[in-house]
Amino acid sequence: MIHIVLADDERLIRAGWRTILSAHDDIEVVGDAADGHEAVVAGAGADVVLMDVRMPGMDGLTATRELARRAPATRVVVVTTFENDQLVWGALRAGAAGYVLKRAPAAELLAAVRLVHTRDAVVFPDSLRRIAAPHTGTRSRTTIELTPRESEVLRQITRGRTNSEIATALHITRETVKTHVGNVLDKLGARDRTQAAVLAYEFGLIFPGVGG
Repeated sequence: MIHIVLADDERLIRAGWRTILSAHDDIEVVGDAADGHEAVVAGAGADVVLMDVRMPGMDGLTATRELARRAPATRVVVVTTFENDQLVWGALRAGAAGYVLKRAPAAELLAAVRLVHTRDAVVFPDSLRRIAAPHTGTRSRTTIELTPRESEVLRQITRGRTNSEIATALHITRETVKTHVGNVLDKLGARDRTQAAVLAYEFGLIFPGVGG
């Protein structure tokens, strides 16, 4: 069961999300929040938070950062009205595990919630590659040393591949993949696969459109 909190300052938006999500047996809506402060309090005990970016008081980006600090097990899916690349990148750097547009169809919203809950893949890697382009190579990577295999696993992560898909692609076991993924996260100082992908671009370990 996925326990989810809905954070948006518009009651009708929250009601719409609740209708979509509550229709599925594997999802239970356990809370609502009308601003960032409420989202941090309610979200700390949830599996997933759907987080609007623009809310009164504490905005969604600040709330996402606070949740990442206070409740690292809680996954945040940021919801935006417009596909603003800078805003999305800021959300991902703040700790969001993915994002969806408010106009996205119900199936896409459901897919994002389920995927971030499994922690087994990056949400919407094609979009991530596009918005990563201006930020690629903007941070020093002098202290990051990945083995050739770890580099290949990282490349697969940025493509949105699951552990099973990586195992098949590299002809190794899922347990070996899990070990490599753990090593990659440790070396990058990343809390999850999405942050690892973000840091991979910023450190210039992966370049959009070039195997990434």
